[in-house]
Amino acid sequence: MGIKLDRGATSALLVCAGSLLASGAFAQARVTEEDYARAERMLSANTVPLVDHAISGVKWLDDTHFLYVDNDAKGVRVMRMDAATGQATIAFDHPRMAKALAGVSGKQVDAKRLDKTISAVELADKGRYDIAVKGTHYLCEIEKPHCVAKPVHEGKAGDGPGNASPDGKREAFIRDWNLWVRDLATGKETQLTTDGVKDFGYATNNAGWVHDDSAILVWSPDSSKIATFQQDQRKTGEMTLVGTNVGHPRVETWKYPFVGDKDVTMIERVVIDVPAAKVVRLKMPPDQHRSTQCDDVSCFGGWEDVQWAKDGKSIAFASTSRDHTMTWVRTADVSTGEVRDIFDESAKNWFESGINAINWRYLSDSNEILWWSQRSNWGHLYLYDLSTGKLKRQVTQGDWNVAEVLRLDPASRTVWFTGVNREAGHHPYHQHLYRVNLDSGEPTLLSPEDAQHTFRLSPDGARVVDIYSTTAVAPVSVLRDANDGKVLAEVAKGDLTRLKAAGWVAPEPIVVKARDGKTDLYGTMFKPSNFDPNKKYPIVNYVYPGPQVGSVRTYGFASAHGDNQALAELGFIVVAIDGMGTPYRSKAFHDAYAKDVGDNTLPDQVTGMKQLAERYPYIDLSRAGIWGHSGGGNATGTAMFRYPDFFKVGIAESGNHDNRNYEDDWAEKWQGLLVAGKDGKTNYDDQANQNHAPKLKGKLFLIHGLMDDNVPPSSTLLVVDALIKANKDFDLLLLPNARHGYGEYSPYVMRKRWDYFVEHLLGAEHPVEYAVKPAR
Repeated sequence: MGIKLDRGATSALLVCAGSLLASGAFAQARVTEEDYARAERMLSANTVPLVDHAISGVKWLDDTHFLYVDNDAKGVRVMRMDAATGQATIAFDHPRMAKALAGVSGKQVDAKRLDKTISAVELADKGRYDIAVKGTHYLCEIEKPHCVAKPVHEGKAGDGPGNASPDGKREAFIRDWNLWVRDLATGKETQLTTDGVKDFGYATNNAGWVHDDSAILVWSPDSSKIATFQQDQRKTGEMTLVGTNVGHPRVETWKYPFVGDKDVTMIERVVIDVPAAKVVRLKMPPDQHRSTQCDDVSCFGGWEDVQWAKDGKSIAFASTSRDHTMTWVRTADVSTGEVRDIFDESAKNWFESGINAINWRYLSDSNEILWWSQRSNWGHLYLYDLSTGKLKRQVTQGDWNVAEVLRLDPASRTVWFTGVNREAGHHPYHQHLYRVNLDSGEPTLLSPEDAQHTFRLSPDGARVVDIYSTTAVAPVSVLRDANDGKVLAEVAKGDLTRLKAAGWVAPEPIVVKARDGKTDLYGTMFKPSNFDPNKKYPIVNYVYPGPQVGSVRTYGFASAHGDNQALAELGFIVVAIDGMGTPYRSKAFHDAYAKDVGDNTLPDQVTGMKQLAERYPYIDLSRAGIWGHSGGGNATGTAMFRYPDFFKVGIAESGNHDNRNYEDDWAEKWQGLLVAGKDGKTNYDDQANQNHAPKLKGKLFLIHGLMDDNVPPSSTLLVVDALIKANKDFDLLLLPNARHGYGEYSPYVMRKRWDYFVEHLLGAEHPVEYAVKPAR
């Protein structure tokens, strides 16, 4: 039934509306296409090319020469520096090389943007580069660019990527669950194992969220032996995903153990004599498919938890318990398979051998192990005697962390490493380079600037390329002496002139107190480039709760930080806070919510946002939003269910909402082994977001790819089921053939993310079907 208003009443409403508009209550009634275009200009695909002389792709060719990629308004160039003279030259004639590559590859090659085509450059020999173009390698003459396809020995179907020997003469690969080697000069293939069968194959790496055909193994220094394993998944449960297409669907099924499974993936360690094709099985029970660092036996592209003696007669390796609380250091005689326990270490919640690195080293010549531990509450290096298993010396100490061991020289007994929080007055997350003698003395600081540093050491360890920056200051790249830190040459100095001309503004560093009211937390805050301090802005929290990494992607320079700045351009204050439970601080800090992953660092996010609102009157805390992907998607769901009066809008992308439906290694490390009581309740019940879904009050947008082979889509669908049963309104976007990272769906998802926050948190209209252009 309609309501008729007289002229006086209508006039009164118009006056009221005019007053509200004047006061700014409806100042954000519409976000325009130009606003979206401005946001799009702040995405990394558009900002990175505007940062001049921020070099990338540093690759040492030998002890005195390295390649790097430079960029300015004229385009991208591959440069070659002579470290002995400090002089840099063009690595090759770019137009002619582009023409040569286009001719041999059949692909378009832009001479000004070779970085879009070339994925890797190596020195093949004195006069030729090995250049990879979209996965295919070409041998290209340097002086007079001419390219030919690198010889590839075609194998049978089912071959995985080859793992090259140190001498470059052979590569090992998997075929039909067995390990083979191929002579790279002749193409001759030799089968090394014969008893590999389905789900009990050699060197296979298809467990949990990893399911590829790369061979996991470690060659001996003389290229005559291989340390690997036979991976037993015969009783391991399976994961199945169903694609979306016309006709019979594409079905993917592979082994994917869950938390609490009685049978999980195990490995039986072996050493293979390559010339004799002889397999020696280590004399020990099957080992857990675990790493001392991450949730896969192969952590950083190799198998760092197995290391060879210099003479190739023995290996040292680390075994880790299923729940990651215990690690054993062992050695094995590779000719007999005899195994010897050296020492072990346990931790209350979990043990790690580094911070996003595996830091232990086998010093076979001196019969020692360099070990990394947080037993003192900080990550430090310890030297052990292999004969006795006893501690010889603590190499580093103090209230700071050794982050990553970069190089160990047994001859000089020197180790180079990155460290954090050691330098008084410096940002606690800024990494520096140090060297220290294994037998005596304090670490020597080699990179004194208060900035985030990344390093590339020369093969002989004499020099290092150091690239350093802050969130607001562009990267500076220098060549240093790796013994005293002296700057030998400036490689490049970043220039932000073009980026700032495009409207870019740097994020602001922030510091707030943690949940305990005492501990400092660090983060970044993003404002619109047209920021008006007299306005009120909704606040959006970008969250990744850890425990492996935090919300702040880097404390060094990044022109985009994902889409944080882009989202801010639409009228938001966006914050990222590294809460307790994330790495690079003390062990106690990292353990803050150990065995309670449902915490998701949210007490720190909430208290931090409240402090920022008290500090900055332009933040409207009554309009608080949150979003994240993967672990951040999980945290977003938790935020909306457990803090329903604080967070009004959340976007949860690909969240592992119940870790009982995630792969065993990750969840059993952080939450512990599944334990059920007599009442049927378990230690995993509280972390499951679906068990809290009925508490939802705000607007929740769930997104998941249906071919997500990392976090299975069932994780989000469990929440969907609970929300429906609780009669709750929510929004859902399922991406038919998307993996965990969304791929071609990413621009669409980003636009939908923007739309959702604009409509429901900003309370404004947004452009209809704005097209975010994919990265070029």
